[in-house]
Amino acid sequence: ANGLDETAVLHIFEAKGRPQDNPLILHIPDASWLARYCKDVPETAYRLAGRFWPGPLTMILPKADCVPLVTTGGLDTVGMRCPDHAVTRAIIAASGVPVAAPSANTSGRPSCTTAAHVREDMDGRIEMILDGGEEVGIGLESTIVDFTEDIPVVLRPGYISLEMLRETLGDVRMDKGLIKPDSKVHPKAPGMKYRHYAPKADLAIVEGATEGVIAEIEKRAGEAEEKGLTVGIIATDETKGRYSHGIVKSIGSREQEETIAHHLYEVLRDFDSCNVSAIYSEAFFTPRMGQAIMNRLLKAAGHKIINVEEE
Repeated sequence: ANGLDETAVLHIFEAKGRPQDNPLILHIPDASWLARYCKDVPETAYRLAGRFWPGPLTMILPKADCVPLVTTGGLDTVGMRCPDHAVTRAIIAASGVPVAAPSANTSGRPSCTTAAHVREDMDGRIEMILDGGEEVGIGLESTIVDFTEDIPVVLRPGYISLEMLRETLGDVRMDKGLIKPDSKVHPKAPGMKYRHYAPKADLAIVEGATEGVIAEIEKRAGEAEEKGLTVGIIATDETKGRYSHGIVKSIGSREQEETIAHHLYEVLRDFDSCNVSAIYSEAFFTPRMGQAIMNRLLKAAGHKIINVEEE
């Protein structure tokens, strides 16, 4: 929607079933548009845009008066992003307005990474789906950095890691709410308050040493089969052959952690058509993208963790 048009923006919340205090991101074709819709843009924001735009980076900045509060969830700040897709940027540039655009799923469901996923959730809710092809590279939402504090703060981890941000800006810190979201705090960025990415079946993450994790998931899957139930298991290329119960899906390879990020939402959606009673996932604390992957998985699981070391 035109991010400056309150009526159009309200249709986004209506189509998605999205809470209206969950702010939307404005998408622009390049950094020169920032000054149109933001106040007091710091030099550090332009520096970060110079390195990572177009790309999976959203920056939280003080909004200009022309940006309605409906778009920002009632906040005086706004999220700005320049997407890394030529078709999307061409549409934004041709429209001449900042485009408010969340992920094209119904609220709380796993994000869409194909046009077919969008149709599953939004058919009958929107007038058109523009299929840009199988061009999703990373598969996770953008890293969100808040520039309204004295020190830039990461509100949502993504492909652009804390280390990459610090290489460009120096001092950057992680938001405390990433560890345990506070339902009483008004979210400054999408996805900070509400359960997101959730499949239909209850999801639990099993963490600990690899052998213990596999044994625990295998035990629970076997117990479910004895009751006439089937569980889903999210494994990797390295471990999928270790399970003899349940429906096992590999999310990718730990040696190529980008594949895990790329297939995360696809696997969660696949289980929706498998009629499983529950889903158990291995934990993925991989070196570079592990924080972003686990952030999404924890939200999908409602922060339900089974620690095999503690049992």
